[in-house]
Amino acid sequence: MSTNSLKTVILLGLLTGLILLFGDYFGGSQGLTIAFVFALIMNFGSYWFSDKIVLAMYRAREVSPSEASWLYAMVKNLSQRAGLPMPRLYIIPSRTPNAFATGRNPQHAAVAVTEGILQLLDREELEGVLAHELTHIKNRDILISSIAATLAGVIMMLANMARWAAFFGGLGGRDDEERGGGALGLLFLAILAPIAALLIQMAISRSREYLADEGGARIAGNPFGLADALEKLEYAARRGYDLEANPATAHLFIVNPLSGQSLMTLFSTHPPIEERIRRLRSMRY
Repeated sequence: MSTNSLKTVILLGLLTGLILLFGDYFGGSQGLTIAFVFALIMNFGSYWFSDKIVLAMYRAREVSPSEASWLYAMVKNLSQRAGLPMPRLYIIPSRTPNAFATGRNPQHAAVAVTEGILQLLDREELEGVLAHELTHIKNRDILISSIAATLAGVIMMLANMARWAAFFGGLGGRDDEERGGGALGLLFLAILAPIAALLIQMAISRSREYLADEGGARIAGNPFGLADALEKLEYAARRGYDLEANPATAHLFIVNPLSGQSLMTLFSTHPPIEERIRRLRSMRY
């Protein structure tokens, strides 16, 4: 079993365990049964439909060769260099410059770019960004990333449920003593769950970004286009052009879409962009 396959199994196991924990906490044995059925549905959906969920979240629209012929030709050319099948191509209606790849394998992959990144970058810089995303596909990072996004989204949802339950003094299931403090215990879970989601994203994201930068530079033919693109994207982030992104999906993007929010920087899913640029510009090619 590959490393990414093992991580996928672990993440799905964590998702199942957490849902079962909440089900037992809220509803005892009956809640546990309901949670088990829900966990099965979520595991199936996470594997087969996580990419569609993420793309729908950002209102991404699939484009055909006739709609964006130059962009389609660029991705097709880079895909051939990388030895990959042509991914589906999507455009996100946002002025924020960013991009991501998703899907369960290279044969069912998608690359999404914002309208903002198409306006900001020149051809060489955009090739570097697209090659970076194709490297994620080639390295099979996209399944684990998409499942992690779904997992984190479910954790956030459960945390919100726990937060409201704590506000109203707990819901059903065991009595307050058995639940270890009733509302206080629920509040603890509501605080812990989002932190756990962000830590999961951190664990899968930082080192693979360096690998995708290096691989993208080789596919594109030089490291300088991607380095210049990252510099522009970092400048846009500092200017406050943050994407209205769900924290559960932040790790998918080439640069952190929440970098302007101080709390989120504590749990950054990306390595320092200055270090990424330094490594690219020091590459011998």
